[in-house]
Amino acid sequence: MQTLATLVFVFSLFSWDVAANNRRAERKASLRSSANAANGQRELRNAMAEALGCGGHIGSVQMQAIKDTLGKIWHAIPKNSRGRVERRSLRYLVQRYFSQKWSLMIRGFEPSQPANSTGWGSDDILSKRVPAYVEGVLESRHKQENGFDLQDAAFTVATIEELIFDAESALLEQVYVDQRKPLGNSIAEVGFQQLLEGYMIRWMLGQDEEGILMIMNKSLPVTEIIPNWSLVTDFAHGKIQDLNFQRQQQAATASRPGHNAFSRRYSFDDVHTVVGGITKSFASFWQSECDMMKGLLLGMDTHNTGRVPLSKFYGTALDSEWRFGESESYLRDLGALDETSSWYGKQVIISNYIQAASNCVIGTSHYLVCCRNDCEGIVGEIEAKIQGSSAQPDAILSLVGNMTSQTTLDHDEPPHLDKSLKAQLQQIAEGSGGKVPLHGRLFAQWLHYVFPQDCAFPHKAGVASVQTPMEFGENFVASQKEMKEHASSSNAIELDANMGKDDLQWMSQWSPEEELMTDSFHHAHYPWESAGYFSAGAFVLLLLGTFAGIFNLGKYGKDNSVLPTHAKSHFV
Repeated sequence: MQTLATLVFVFSLFSWDVAANNRRAERKASLRSSANAANGQRELRNAMAEALGCGGHIGSVQMQAIKDTLGKIWHAIPKNSRGRVERRSLRYLVQRYFSQKWSLMIRGFEPSQPANSTGWGSDDILSKRVPAYVEGVLESRHKQENGFDLQDAAFTVATIEELIFDAESALLEQVYVDQRKPLGNSIAEVGFQQLLEGYMIRWMLGQDEEGILMIMNKSLPVTEIIPNWSLVTDFAHGKIQDLNFQRQQQAATASRPGHNAFSRRYSFDDVHTVVGGITKSFASFWQSECDMMKGLLLGMDTHNTGRVPLSKFYGTALDSEWRFGESESYLRDLGALDETSSWYGKQVIISNYIQAASNCVIGTSHYLVCCRNDCEGIVGEIEAKIQGSSAQPDAILSLVGNMTSQTTLDHDEPPHLDKSLKAQLQQIAEGSGGKVPLHGRLFAQWLHYVFPQDCAFPHKAGVASVQTPMEFGENFVASQKEMKEHASSSNAIELDANMGKDDLQWMSQWSPEEELMTDSFHHAHYPWESAGYFSAGAFVLLLLGTFAGIFNLGKYGKDNSVLPTHAKSHFV
């Protein structure tokens, strides 16, 4: 109650102008997505108010469920003397929560985004103002009590969930307008299906108004813009049947009088309920496409280094696989390109590529739906067993040595922990007082080389971009000329499969710079720093992997790539 009272007092400092004469007020001041910053600021204020109990759809049971999920990570992250965490740790908690639950990347909480000492990072666009605003709301408490507790983290998550809830509602209202269906009217199941199909088109195409207009004007079939459209609609229609089943199990429950298991009539809130379920389950539905793409890349990784020569990557694209079409400059920007190998030359880092912006199937102004992070299960198991924020090298080696890769169901062999990996882990501990920080960049880097096909290489904060293809620009896709030049280069020659990883200098990308999860400056001194390795960099938050992005890859009618003309995305 004290936490709620403190935050309610903070909210009293803000003036909220919420219109009382529209349907939003009737639905407890739900948010309306807006294209301008002023409306966006009001949107965020309303979202936090609703998350704290001043309206909204998140109740005490859901808040407790959020705390229970966060608690599994909370016990493992470093805390101050008051048992609280600093702002970077809070952002890390929120990012891990949405990644674990639904493979969502929340705008402004991107793993590779640097955070300075006074804020959450860049807020130059509306979608990245969520963390900055939350920090503004909690700022006074942060100064007084020097940190955030688990309840603060739960409030932050609830705020973002409410923001997503109302962004769905705003988009759904637009679909009602598109189809000239009154918001207050009940609809039959056929109308329900039409609304969901319209919603999926707008949701999946995002800012691509050109593609949306082509479909609405019937100048181009939807199947030419969104491949596998029939599977998508089957998925959406199946959610209606799920709702019908729930009604049968709870026949007395209805969203409004007359709406029950026997009537097969549906309200706006019924449709919104289904839409919310789609947001939270679409990543699981689409994961088979991610797995197929990863499987193709693993087939090219003959030495199990978690890397594919760029020549092979483009050679496959030219032969048959149109997915692999990102330009060299875009791959570099995403942090998915390793350019340190003298044997292979430029290589695509499989895990970084799978989790990169170009492979996130949905992109909205608030969040992105991305491929599953296969390293999350590995990190979670380590956190659960260690029950702390750091551990002795021997304890980590004993634990990790008995784990298996998450790559495929039949890949159940433990990792090969050779002398070099054991030595690297020991050196990390020596630089941190004898224990290995579990949430530092160096341990994440070590995990990448232990599980190279599952765990992304952790670049220093700010190095890897989370730019979507549309944000990167027209050069996001490689031309056929560029692909042919790489495919025909000397890198296309296959190295002897019997050569060991050490012979290939496969850890050539290793960087000795640590980044820990704290706002206080800290620089660990590692043995390799005096041996002429690399200079240590600025101290920032480590965030595992790269997740964010949007599938919406550009304008129509371009002919300088091998990607489909009307679907420059990673659909199959």
